Amino acid sequence: MLLCTLGLISTLGATPARAEMSLLMFEEVGCMWCARWNADVSPEYPITPEGIAAPLRRLDIHDALPEDLALTSRPRFTPTFVLIEDGTEVGRIEGYPGEDFFWGLLARLIAQATPED
Repeated sequence: MLLCTLGLISTLGATPARAEMSLLMFEEVGCMWCARWNADVSPEYPITPEGIAAPLRRLDIHDALPEDLALTSRPRFTPTFVLIEDGTEVGRIEGYPGEDFFWGLLARLIAQATPED
């Protein structure tokens, strides 16, 4: 995770004008994997480089999609994490594979969305 974080920091620092990014978390009541993510990741997420680059926005999977979002498809599983750049989906993680895998997958999505100059 440290190498991914260092790479993410250098990627974010190399971008002169970043697009507006956010991470959508589609969840539902009773989702045990959502609860696990909440225990493992949620407390630290806002203070990580990833959380600063893509603040978290929680959505109920059963609610109508907000009009400001353009997704490639409607999420079907919880949790589903969708990386949004200027309102448009640029990547997603379906399910929660555990903390170590989550951070690596998210760092890769953010790096792909913010290519180095």
